[in-house]
Amino acid sequence: MQSIQNIYKIGPGPSSSHTFGPMRACQDSLSRYPQADDFHVTLFGSLALTGKGHLTDQIIEKTFFPKHCTITFDIKSECDHPNTMTIEALKNHKVLGKHTYISIGGGKILKDDERASEESSIYPHNTMDEIQAYCRQHHLRLDKYIDQFEDDTLNSYMDKIFDAMLDCVNKGLNTIGKLPGSLEIDRVAFALNQSAHSCDDPIERKSLLLASYAYAASEENAGGGMVVTAPTMGSCGVLPSLLYHYYYDEQYPKDTLIQGLKVAGLIGNLIQHNATISGAKAGCQAEVGAACSMGAAFVSSCNFENNQQIECAAEIGLEHHLGLTCDPVGGYVMIPCIERNAVASLRSLDAARLAKYLRNVKKNRVSFDMVVKTMNLTGSKLPFELKESALGGLAIVVPTKKNG
Repeated sequence: MQSIQNIYKIGPGPSSSHTFGPMRACQDSLSRYPQADDFHVTLFGSLALTGKGHLTDQIIEKTFFPKHCTITFDIKSECDHPNTMTIEALKNHKVLGKHTYISIGGGKILKDDERASEESSIYPHNTMDEIQAYCRQHHLRLDKYIDQFEDDTLNSYMDKIFDAMLDCVNKGLNTIGKLPGSLEIDRVAFALNQSAHSCDDPIERKSLLLASYAYAASEENAGGGMVVTAPTMGSCGVLPSLLYHYYYDEQYPKDTLIQGLKVAGLIGNLIQHNATISGAKAGCQAEVGAACSMGAAFVSSCNFENNQQIECAAEIGLEHHLGLTCDPVGGYVMIPCIERNAVASLRSLDAARLAKYLRNVKKNRVSFDMVVKTMNLTGSKLPFELKESALGGLAIVVPTKKNG
C-alpha cells in the first residue's frame, strides 16, 4: 500500500474523478508536449455524461489556457473504465501524440495501459487483519503503526491538510448566495450555523453545528473551491466537519487530531487498495460510505479507543452504506451529495459511539476487510445508471429546469 498522502490531496472541486483527475491528465499532456498549440480532448462514459455538471470542460479549458483545445463528449462509445478520456496533442495541425487517461478516483490518474503502481508501496501489509496482527505482535496503536512506515514528510504534509480542511469549512460558513449551475441551489451552511448557535437544546445544537460544517465544505466543493479529497471531493464534507468540530467546539489538541487524520487516512487507503473510492465504479458507497468509515475511525482514534474499537467503528461506518447509489441530479455534485455528506458526518459519530461499547460486550463477526470486499462486490452489481452517470435514481426523478 502507498503512503496515506495519496488519499489526501488539495485541489479544485467539485469532483476528484471528474475535475481534479482530468486537470492532472491535462497537466501531464502539457508537460509532455510543451510545443503543442492545440489539444483535442474526448471524454467517455461518466466523464461524458456528467462532465458539464462536474465542471470537467471548464477545468480542461482552464488548464490548457492560453493554448487552444476542443472537447468532445462521447456518450456512445464503450470503454473498460467509466472515467476514461483521451488527449491528442497537435502542432500546426500535425499530431504529436495521443494518450488515454483513466481517472480512478481521489484525483489519481492512469495513462495508457498503466496499472496502479505498487513501486511506491511503503506498507508491508494490505489488509486490516494483517495490520491488526502486526500491531498486536509489536504492541502498537494504529497511529504509531502509521508513523513506523511513513517517512518524515508526512507530519508536515498533514499540517497542510489540517489547515486546508479547516479553511474550506471556514470559507463555506462565511459565503452566501447561490451555487453555480442551472439547479440554482442556495448555500445554506451560514444559515444552518446561525440556527445552531440559537438552539437551546445542546444535543440539537451539536448536530446542527456538525451539519453546518459538512454543508460548508461540500458547498465550497460544489462551487469549485479548493477542498481536500477525503477520500474524494464528492465526500469532502465528512472528515473536515468532524475535524472542525473537535478542534473549535471540543478543543481537542491539534496533535491528537492529526493522529486521528492519519488513522482515517489508513482506512481510506485500505478501501482504495482493496476495492475503490470511485463513485463511477461502485456508487456513492465508495465515496460517502468510505468517508463515513474514515470519519468513524477518526472519532474513535481521537478518543483513544483501542485498535479493535477503531476497526469496528470503521466497519460500521462503511457497512451501513452498502449499496448506496451515485445519482447526482443534473450531473451536479449538489443533490443529494451535499446533504448526504452532512448525514454521514453525524453517522460517523454514532458509529464510533456504538463501536466503543459493542467491542466491550461481544466479538465482531463482521470484520472491516469483509465489508470492504462486500462493498466492491456490491459495486460491481450496481447498474451503470446508478453509478455517477446521472441516468438513474434521484437524477431522473427530481425535476430540473432542463427536464421540467
